[in-house]
Amino acid sequence: MNYVTRRSLTASLGASLSLGFSGCSVQIASGKRLKLAHTLNGDHPVHKAMVFMGETLAELSSGEMGVDIYPNGQLGSERQLIELLQIGALAMTKVSSISMEGFSSKMKLFSIPYLFQNSDHFWRVLNSDVGNSLLDTLRDVRLQGLAYYDAGSRSFYMTDAPVRSPADLKSKKVRVLPSRTSIEMVEALGGAATPISWGELYTALQQGIVDGAENNPPSYYLSKHFETAKYYTLDEHTSVPDMVIMSRRIFDGLTDQERNWVKQAMADSVVYQRELWAAAEKEALTEVAKSGVKIIYPDKQPFRDAVAPMKADFSKTELGPLIRQVEALGSAS
Repeated sequence: MNYVTRRSLTASLGASLSLGFSGCSVQIASGKRLKLAHTLNGDHPVHKAMVFMGETLAELSSGEMGVDIYPNGQLGSERQLIELLQIGALAMTKVSSISMEGFSSKMKLFSIPYLFQNSDHFWRVLNSDVGNSLLDTLRDVRLQGLAYYDAGSRSFYMTDAPVRSPADLKSKKVRVLPSRTSIEMVEALGGAATPISWGELYTALQQGIVDGAENNPPSYYLSKHFETAKYYTLDEHTSVPDMVIMSRRIFDGLTDQERNWVKQAMADSVVYQRELWAAAEKEALTEVAKSGVKIIYPDKQPFRDAVAPMKADFSKTELGPLIRQVEALGSAS
């Protein structure tokens, strides 16, 4: 089924958005709406997929359930939204799995560079017992993992010179997320990892505070970082999924039927979001190339070799069994 044409994405969210519950109540009665907040704008594939999810939920439940969405960080940062979920003051949000490392140490799995052979391997893992078990770990921190959204692969972009091998990263200041694993990866490749907030990165690139950064093509394009960082190296070092999570208190307060509706709506939106993401990646690379960006397709083996000791170290930790399961799924036909 073509999910792009299945439903319109132009449904109005309305001028007045209701809360999905009263106070911190764990009971979500029929006819109530789930309150969802995230930090992205309305043009992002994730936001569009969430609108689709809300429409699907309303259809499946014959209008008994719905979703009200607060985009653009209206209710806070990713960290703040997670904390609102934990106390039951918000029903749902989208976060990067990197943001969940501080809540579940096993989420560091996704930040290990070159763990996945390709996109098929990546999604085979997410849809396996490994992916489901990682979602389940969040219940220990009062959260309910619902599903994974595609966030592509992260690659380096630089302001002054292209990166064709790890040697080109030597001593270069590279912006990373505030993740110990991300910092270790850049350092293993010879760079100087520099955590900087997303909102400050454009200026940091422009003023030479950092020499580059790393992210997926749509983020590189939509942030306009390509205006300053004209060299984009598709080394695709990590594939870090987005996650849709829910307040455990609110999820547990749903009836079995309501939980089934939510799970089905989420499953449908995952398929749709992957279609949107593929189109967004293609558009991003086309548009940045038109603007004069030099896109480099490097030999990835030197990058893999440089971070191999890092992966070996992780194999000796609690992540070892998960890493071996991931590798086994890579060899599956």
